[in-house]
Amino acid sequence: MIEEGSKSSKSMVEKRQLFMEMRAQNFDVIRLSTYRTACKLRFVQKRCNLHLVDVWNMIEAFRDNGLSTLDHNAEINVSRLETILSSIFYQLNKRLPTTHQINVDQSIGLLLNFIVATYDSEGHGKLTVFAMKAMLATMCGGKILDKLRYIFSQISDSNGVMVFAKFDQFLREVLKLPTAVFEGPSFGYTEHSVRTCFPQQKILLNTFLDVLMADPPPQCLVWLPLMHRLANVENVFHPVECSYCRSESMMGFRYRCQQCHGYQLCQSCFWRGHASGPHSNQHQMKEHSSWKSPAKKLSHAISKSLGCMPMGEPPHPVFPEAAERPQDLAHTTTLESPSRLDEEHRLIARYAARLAAEASNSTQCPPTDLSFNFDANKQQRQLIAELENKNREILQEIQRLRLEHEQASQPTPEKAQQNPTLLAELRLLRHRKDELERRMSALQESRRELMVQLEGLMRLLKDEEQKQAVQTGTSPHSSPSHSASCTMPMPIRSTSAGSTPTHTPQDCLAGVGDDVLDAFSQGVPRNLRNDLLVAADSITNTMSSLVKELHSVDDGLEDEECNMRNGREKVSSLKHSGKRHSTPSF
Repeated sequence: MIEEGSKSSKSMVEKRQLFMEMRAQNFDVIRLSTYRTACKLRFVQKRCNLHLVDVWNMIEAFRDNGLSTLDHNAEINVSRLETILSSIFYQLNKRLPTTHQINVDQSIGLLLNFIVATYDSEGHGKLTVFAMKAMLATMCGGKILDKLRYIFSQISDSNGVMVFAKFDQFLREVLKLPTAVFEGPSFGYTEHSVRTCFPQQKILLNTFLDVLMADPPPQCLVWLPLMHRLANVENVFHPVECSYCRSESMMGFRYRCQQCHGYQLCQSCFWRGHASGPHSNQHQMKEHSSWKSPAKKLSHAISKSLGCMPMGEPPHPVFPEAAERPQDLAHTTTLESPSRLDEEHRLIARYAARLAAEASNSTQCPPTDLSFNFDANKQQRQLIAELENKNREILQEIQRLRLEHEQASQPTPEKAQQNPTLLAELRLLRHRKDELERRMSALQESRRELMVQLEGLMRLLKDEEQKQAVQTGTSPHSSPSHSASCTMPMPIRSTSAGSTPTHTPQDCLAGVGDDVLDAFSQGVPRNLRNDLLVAADSITNTMSSLVKELHSVDDGLEDEECNMRNGREKVSSLKHSGKRHSTPSF
């Protein structure tokens, strides 16, 4: 019971998180309800990362999740809604670069709780397909013109005429958004909302766009174009001083009084109703979303007065009055599956049947109308083909960049595993390095043993010289020829090669080669000390060469093999020199 209580409390906190963060922004200090509503919905849009999802990507997500074939009044549960939102945000992360990835789980949780709180306030756990489409198409990113064209395709009949009942249903769903952010008294739904927007009976696409994109738009939807203007001016800079707060620069909107000369306010001061001097809040203010220098204003005024530029531009391009097929982006998908192919076949069959019906009806029309419709359809098909090719190129480029990024981000060992030749070379170099280390260790041991033997031989020579000096009664250094001519007894071989002399000179010769014993027994005067020192120097040089070889292993296999040959030649010469000078073998 305790765990269930903690889970329910956590769920309540998550549901209220977005609204608590919105209240912390203190949007309620904004004086005008239109700006207040637009700022709140813009905050929800950015906090849920919906501003990163273009309307065309949203339409494609509807189609991928099978919503295009469902009836508008069909209901979906919260679990399926969560699945749809997951596909939307995971696809978004695939399009974004790695440095701009979003927290998918957090975005899904915030948006899911907002949708449920907006469209399922009674807790039924279900909402209609049309409500979800209307909400997501309104709150996602993209141009308002594209959004309105998609909305019109959902509320019009096969002849391209708006169905008032469907538009009324759209207003019911979309006006729940201001109510969800506590602006229901200003922009709530009423039964007269439809007629206040469209008093005439027949509404086509261009008329629909003219009304909703007019300045001003219908009162119930005045916040919708303002939300898009807010998104466009968030990073606009105006190098003008605010007449109230004296800020030397403005970001966002700039408002200029039409009565007070040179009086301008930043958006923060205007939204909060600040005024100073002779200016009053009752004065008419003009909203500016960009900055023009005085020189540009003068040239614009001259061009306008001389008639070099049109007096006014249409708010949107004029579209053909023929009925448009629903903009579900079924032709832009590159991934294919059996279910998707079946759905495409059904759509193609429906479209073919519609074309056949239009062809049968066109026989009763004048030839001029037939040619006009044919040209319009041909232009539409050409435009669709161009968009499909461009979309295909963009998807291929995205896939190529993703593969290059993944290959570049792989660590070096994985790259080595993908290259067998490089891996074989690395193994060979490691083997050579281990072999050199073992040989150097053996040479160090042999050098140590040789130095021990040299030390014993030096002591033996010194003792022998002292003995000869005592017998002859001369100085140890006076007659080197006599000291070298004495005969030496045979050594005792029971001692180790590395032992040091203790009592007799024979102990120092234990383990020494036969050539040295013959030299001492026969009394042949030889410069054995110099020969041994030369042998020791040769071993030291060989050791230095091997150390250099060991450090140069990483530079390449060819250099290492060359050094190995030099090392073998030096060791071979050292062996021959040892045999000539009677040094112990190693």
